Amino acid sequence: MQVQVVDYNHPDAPQRFVQSLHETGFGVLTNHPIQQAFVETIYQQWYEFFTQGSPQDFAFDPETQDGYFAPEISETAKGHQKKDIKEYYHIYPWGRVPESLKDNIMKYYQSASALAAELLDWIEKYSPADVAAKYSEPLSSMIKDTPNTLLRVLHYPPLSGDEEPGAVRAAAHEDINLITILPAANEPGLQVQQKDGQWLDIPADFGQLIINIGDMLQEASGGYFPSTSHRVINPSGENAKKSRISLPLFLHPRDEVVLSERHTQKSYLLERLKELGVK
Repeated sequence: MQVQVVDYNHPDAPQRFVQSLHETGFGVLTNHPIQQAFVETIYQQWYEFFTQGSPQDFAFDPETQDGYFAPEISETAKGHQKKDIKEYYHIYPWGRVPESLKDNIMKYYQSASALAAELLDWIEKYSPADVAAKYSEPLSSMIKDTPNTLLRVLHYPPLSGDEEPGAVRAAAHEDINLITILPAANEPGLQVQQKDGQWLDIPADFGQLIINIGDMLQEASGGYFPSTSHRVINPSGENAKKSRISLPLFLHPRDEVVLSERHTQKSYLLERLKELGVK
């Protein structure tokens, strides 16, 4: 089955959306509450910050993991040797944000988090009874008042031709969290790996909203919802000369939330950050 594109306002949207998440790990929403014009404004503001501002003034804190991550300390995906070709900024409600950018980005953080709670209710409602029984508390309650949900503003710079051989904008990886909400980026490139190993372009018309399952929900659901490998490939031709801005919101439970017999959110996150080499 291919990733389903679902009209948020359609009566059967919750069921079709959750079915797509179960079968592919991804779902795409149209006519959702996040306004495209607002997202475009944020993209433009942060593009200027990365390219004309002083991001190094907000260099990341290794303990709190908030702030600016330069290309030379960017992530190396689990199982890979080369760093991704990207720079990014981590935003938490309690973290450092440039004052001129704060109002819009925090408004986005709050509205996307509210939508995520609704989508988690959809997921729980259409989980099979034996799967729902595994959840230690309602899924939407897991993110209520959490300090851990992370908004990452990503900048994939234009390719210069001098990149390390084999390096890509984002190597194949799975997300750590419950679910990720991602407005379609200003440039294409996002792909998901199908069960047969083939890579498929994610439907990503500007204005659509992409949602995917993370490792924590895979853990909490006993594998019913798969945390599917995805990547951002390098563009070619004229597109290689363009920046790509991306705005994923990673929904994380509170520290003490029990995911399974093996893990709380805190123990799972620490394990994965060590694997990524950023903790």
